[in-house]
Amino acid sequence: RRVLLLGEGNFSFAAALCGARGTHVVATCYESEEEAAGRGGAARSIRRLRDSGAEVVFSVDCTKLKEHFLPGKREFDRIYFNFPHCGRKAGVVKNRELLACFFHSCAEVLAEQGEVHVALCNGQGGTPADRPRREWHNSWQIVAVAAGAGFILSDVRPFKAETIQGYKCTGYRSQDKSFCVEGALNHIFTRSTPPLCLSPMSCKTPLGSQEVSFQVPQVLVDKINRGFLERSSSHPVRTVKEKLSAGLSQAFPLQNISSCLPLLHQGPLHGVCHSSIFWITLSPGEAPSTEETSQGLANAVWFSHFGQDTDGDVQEGCPIPKQFYLRPSLLPDAQAIIQKGAFSPGTLHVLSGPVFRQCRITPHSTPVFHEMLVVLAVSRGTEDGCIQVLVENIKTTTSSLHQAVSGVQPSISLREATSFGTELNDFAAFECQLGEIQHFLCVGTDPDPSGSCVGVIRTDPDALKSSELVVVSASLNLDLLAMLLCGISDWRMLWTPDRRFLQQFPEGELRLFKSFSLYPPSYVHDVSFWVPDGEEFDEVAFHTLARRVSGETVVSIQLRDTFQQPGTGRRSLCYRVTFQSCDRALGCREAAEMQLRFREEIQQQLGVTLR
Repeated sequence: RRVLLLGEGNFSFAAALCGARGTHVVATCYESEEEAAGRGGAARSIRRLRDSGAEVVFSVDCTKLKEHFLPGKREFDRIYFNFPHCGRKAGVVKNRELLACFFHSCAEVLAEQGEVHVALCNGQGGTPADRPRREWHNSWQIVAVAAGAGFILSDVRPFKAETIQGYKCTGYRSQDKSFCVEGALNHIFTRSTPPLCLSPMSCKTPLGSQEVSFQVPQVLVDKINRGFLERSSSHPVRTVKEKLSAGLSQAFPLQNISSCLPLLHQGPLHGVCHSSIFWITLSPGEAPSTEETSQGLANAVWFSHFGQDTDGDVQEGCPIPKQFYLRPSLLPDAQAIIQKGAFSPGTLHVLSGPVFRQCRITPHSTPVFHEMLVVLAVSRGTEDGCIQVLVENIKTTTSSLHQAVSGVQPSISLREATSFGTELNDFAAFECQLGEIQHFLCVGTDPDPSGSCVGVIRTDPDALKSSELVVVSASLNLDLLAMLLCGISDWRMLWTPDRRFLQQFPEGELRLFKSFSLYPPSYVHDVSFWVPDGEEFDEVAFHTLARRVSGETVVSIQLRDTFQQPGTGRRSLCYRVTFQSCDRALGCREAAEMQLRFREEIQQQLGVTLR
């Protein structure tokens, strides 16, 4: 591998590396050869380097590396820059500028899978790894500076100068003096995946007896048809689903529903907040005829309390829907299978696939996730015992997986629906809109041992025509389960295109996730506006716009202030928007540009007046 060393003072660090097998060292310094050789021990180190076959290059500007190396010799596997400094008494601002130019220059000569190593004195980097940590404005802000050039911090290690044979740190304030290396840190940067450039996308799906195409909502373009649950996938979401299925098959005969489930549903949505639904308009010429639509409604799949009377029939006067929507749940698909009679009592039927729900921005609120729905018909009067067996099986499998991954026994509980107050997460809150729930399945780990809801249990005594059978169903959020089991703190990481995510999960194996992007910088912007008179502000639409404009780099939106103008009654809202990416480089300039676009979009799409 080719290793480039920059800013060498006396070349003692380079001399210590030059003997490594399989490594070709290119050692450089900013000074001329005459100036560099005057430093104590430099001449000896230079001779050693040349005798070992290493290259020694002088007068190299670390901000213009492309100019010093021919195109065929620019692919460096590692670049080292130990204790960079502008010289003399340069302050933090000038040293940030030096690092910014350095990282942009590295991007032109680093191999695709290469690393950039930057050693800094304790406190300079401005990351939580520094002990003690400096105030942000008084640090070199190395992670934010590197992000502007497309790099992410992937590791931080102690810089142990005493373990490097013959190494002597020099160059403090351009003098033959040593930097204070006690507590120094080596920051290791890698290339980030580039920002996603998402083009409009259409998708085909069965609808009734025909196949239709539709325009995918922009916020879902990078998430539709990702194939996480396909047989060839090694994604942890699929592994969790397979492990749960294997556990359930020990207690029940199990049948996976392999038929292609439609992405689109149609029909009225009484009782569900419409702003939580991704509404779809079919592509021109794709809409079914009125007769087909009416027939589709006659055979429609209904949520338990949507558009039905007490007998389960479609209510008279229920309007024919003019729009379709991405499925928010697999429950209607299970009901369709039941109504068609393709349902074997005593057999556990398993449906799985992505479902789509517009929601507010939080680390655990997902606009798309993979649902695993298990459905079982049992004899009336035995449903409580069935639920107990079903839940115990899920608890045993989940607990075993968590212990194997982290070595910690999680807290798994079945909570009565009546025991929850207002602390429901978005997944559970939406499930409550789909029909009555008997139990919530919660998994708790430190620091939240009380548990996050990952599943709901329902019983439906009227789903089958038989008066002797009751349908029991369990809906599980596979994405939340995978996050809890593997220690993934942000749902966006499940959808990252960065190959380093899946590399941590060999096929069929769950492990604790180690982030490849440490201490990502965050950028805070405020936005204030007047809302239209007499209208309720749609906060979910506001959050969805932020997702779309930022490419899912908005990590938090908080209402900071409300104001009602005396006399006119006009209402103003002020929100704080925080930009932060969990998996790729996000620079301050890019975040500022997103904020400007966001301001324009909310004005055009939501009809607000900016302040």
